[in-house]
Amino acid sequence: MENTWAVASLWMALALVASLFSIRVGLSVALAEILVGVLGGNVLGLHTTPWVDFLASFGAVLLTFLAGAEIDPISFRRHFKASMIIGTSAFFFPFIGAGLFAYFIAGWDLRAAEIAGIALSTTSVAVVYAVMVETRLNETDLGKLILAACFVNDLGTVLALGILFADFNIWMAAFIGATLPALWLLPKVTPWVIAQWGKRTSEPEVKLFLLVLFVLGWLATSAGSEAVLPAYLVGLVTAGVFVQDRALLQRMRTLAFAVLTPFYFLKAGLFVSLPAVAAGFVLIVAFLAVKMVTKLIGVWPLTRAFRMGVREGNYTTLLMSTGLTFGTISALFGLTHGIINQNQYTVLTTVVIGSAVVPTLIAQAWFRPRVTATSEVAPPLQGKVAVGVADTNEPSSRIAIEGVLADPPDEPVDTMDKGGSK
Repeated sequence: MENTWAVASLWMALALVASLFSIRVGLSVALAEILVGVLGGNVLGLHTTPWVDFLASFGAVLLTFLAGAEIDPISFRRHFKASMIIGTSAFFFPFIGAGLFAYFIAGWDLRAAEIAGIALSTTSVAVVYAVMVETRLNETDLGKLILAACFVNDLGTVLALGILFADFNIWMAAFIGATLPALWLLPKVTPWVIAQWGKRTSEPEVKLFLLVLFVLGWLATSAGSEAVLPAYLVGLVTAGVFVQDRALLQRMRTLAFAVLTPFYFLKAGLFVSLPAVAAGFVLIVAFLAVKMVTKLIGVWPLTRAFRMGVREGNYTTLLMSTGLTFGTISALFGLTHGIINQNQYTVLTTVVIGSAVVPTLIAQAWFRPRVTATSEVAPPLQGKVAVGVADTNEPSSRIAIEGVLADPPDEPVDTMDKGGSK
């Protein structure tokens, strides 16, 4: 199939099948698209083209940007301590554990083991954000805490990849020199742009964001890095803008989920070769177990320390165990720079994609917090992590997570108890 429209038709047909499948079985659409991508690559012989690669990369960039934009400044400050500690621990434990396993057990050399540690230390912002939006947990304090911890986790991954392997050249200097002023100026310039030209059919404010993402992506890739790396920071520093203008966020989210992210998640599934999986099955399962166990050790005790309920602690731990965007980026970086070979790349990529599927399936099937809309505004929860309620767009309503454990309010709340059930 060399006709562009024929290729586009096939990819969008698979995206539609994945969407209907996700609705039918109650599975996250991101995971459904990955699974359909595996089917397309191994059964239908689906492959990418340059324009599909660009749309997939653009989808990852925009999704990462939107994930950062969901972390409103007030919520991030409120959960700063918890997100920093959980995110940092979620990075270091699997980074060290997977690296040691690759070096001493799998017999990889030191540089390859470092790539393995970095690739398996990540948390998938793309998958977590997609799940959050679909379940409406992004509107709750629990969801915002998880997204903030994901940001800290992946920031550690980015810094580790940069410190251990970055090539500091003139393009890297240009990238840093452009990113820092952009992060400082955007929170100041964007509200003015929206006030002057916002809510127009031509969507100048959306085009401004896309221009910034494109420019920083160009400089990042020219420096030997990846376009998704600055996207999260851009979303984070402009999150306050989206708190004030939720309609703008919704328009950009529609663009991402309807058009771009299906290409990204379907392409992610194409990386899984079933024959290669069968050949390296034992090592893949071992690496996946190492990642999930080290994430469990690094995250779950902290969820209890910050007084989450058992259900919410399990859910947070499982979502922090996911991996996709930065994991595949790290593995691909190692392959293209000759640090790991094709077999090692296949193992790491399959483990990363498996970590996007397995923990999320478990979390969604058995530990997903129940989100209910209530007409009454619940009393504020007290404590280190008040994850029970969060405002929606309507000031007269709240989104409440049933069964979230937090310090009790000053006045008893009949719908919450210390056992984490309603």
